[in-house]
Amino acid sequence: MTGPGSHEFTVASSEDIHIGRVIGLRIDDVVMPGGGRARREVVEHLGAVGVAAVDDEGRITLVHQYRHPLGRRLWELPAGLLDEEGEDPVDAARRELAEEAGLAAGRWETLVDVAASPGFTDEVIRVFLARELSEVDRDVHGEEEADLVIDRVPLDRAVRMVLAGEIVNGATVGGVLAAHAVLSGAAPARPARAPWDVRPTAFAARRR
Repeated sequence: MTGPGSHEFTVASSEDIHIGRVIGLRIDDVVMPGGGRARREVVEHLGAVGVAAVDDEGRITLVHQYRHPLGRRLWELPAGLLDEEGEDPVDAARRELAEEAGLAAGRWETLVDVAASPGFTDEVIRVFLARELSEVDRDVHGEEEADLVIDRVPLDRAVRMVLAGEIVNGATVGGVLAAHAVLSGAAPARPARAPWDVRPTAFAARRR
């Protein structure tokens, strides 16, 4: 057995269980440090972007959206899948901000990359900070987006909503807290097109 932190977890075999429109499910047979093997269920995902859009008054845009797996509406940042081949993540974020919130931004930076639940899925969401906001026509896509409730709340209040358990979406939790840290001067943001080493690629490759 190798020492802690030095084992290379190779995949001995892999089996596709389900390949859908948004996700894929596979089972990997992974070589473990002691020489044995463990089966790991992996949900492949396209990846996504979210937008912490903060206006000149210090208000952040949130959407109240129904999420079927939880059976309730959640407060979230405007967000969407990286489902257009070749689209740059910041361009996808621009598109989602317009579609979901009817906003455009003149200034973009990268806030955080959030691994949704790395114990079973490769989904990672990049959250951008968008400032210098202006209103644009909102192009609603489908019945689900037509049901969205859009609100702008003071960023300090959004932080309190996170800590009170009123905001539970992982990317929104990370984005709200990171936006507060950046705008309070506690830490700098990264450039809009900063490297994204953990961006999911497996499911996107299947769609090509």
